[in-house]
Amino acid sequence: MNFFAPDDMDRFAALYPNVPGKLSHRLLDHELLALEALVGLAGRLDPGNVEYNAGDLPIGVDPQDVPHTGLSPQETIRRIEECGSWMVLKNVNEDPAYGALLEQILAELAAAVEPVSGKMLTKLGFIFISSPGAVTPFHMDPEHNVLLQIRGSKKMTIFPGDETIVPAEKHEAYHVGGHRNLDWRDEFMGHGEIFDLQPGDAVHVPVKRPHWVKNGDAPSISFSITWRSQWSYEEADARGLNHLLRSAGLEPASPAQFPERNVGKSLAFRAIRRARALGK
Repeated sequence: MNFFAPDDMDRFAALYPNVPGKLSHRLLDHELLALEALVGLAGRLDPGNVEYNAGDLPIGVDPQDVPHTGLSPQETIRRIEECGSWMVLKNVNEDPAYGALLEQILAELAAAVEPVSGKMLTKLGFIFISSPGAVTPFHMDPEHNVLLQIRGSKKMTIFPGDETIVPAEKHEAYHVGGHRNLDWRDEFMGHGEIFDLQPGDAVHVPVKRPHWVKNGDAPSISFSITWRSQWSYEEADARGLNHLLRSAGLEPASPAQFPERNVGKSLAFRAIRRARALGK
């Protein structure tokens, strides 16, 4: 089975890696993405890979202020229609069946990805299960990402990757342990592109593009298929080095944009990180 039509593969190749855009997929009826199958998955995953909380959130919220519902992961999924929750099952590839599914889907995309950004590295899958109206706050992620809408609808608003939206200091803090959630200002809204996702739709989200998500009026299931590239790791390391330089009172230049490389800063930061590890 092909998970994407030829026209979608052509469109993905035109978008990748820097441009967000809509695609379609053929996973709507896959048995592993049914609600009861996800109840079982939530019970098998390491508890650290299950994140869930109340879904009635503002666009911008401090991680410390996110409330919890008091339900178990399994109860949250079974009652997703009325419990007002947002949930993500992380690293679902650690489960053999879901890992095999992720590999199959990404293998189909590899023909468009690998000639552009090299071998797919650190392939991870995330499944989002959300109540009607739930909000995923404004944030960024370090992976190349295609999000597949399976059930329900949502609107994802994706913003430019320039530092007028996310300052360099926030990028740097993120790569030395900071949270993915970002500071929100209402004036950002006019700069975002809204993607209306229905079952069978997908959206390509470039590396670290700020975005937030609002569910429609029915429970939602989405499957996020992600991978890293050598470029994305170099960018992360360069940001880490810049954090150290800024802490020393310097004003470092931001990493080069794809396809330019960030080899020098990346190697320097890795050397510092190894030296610190040996020192411990």
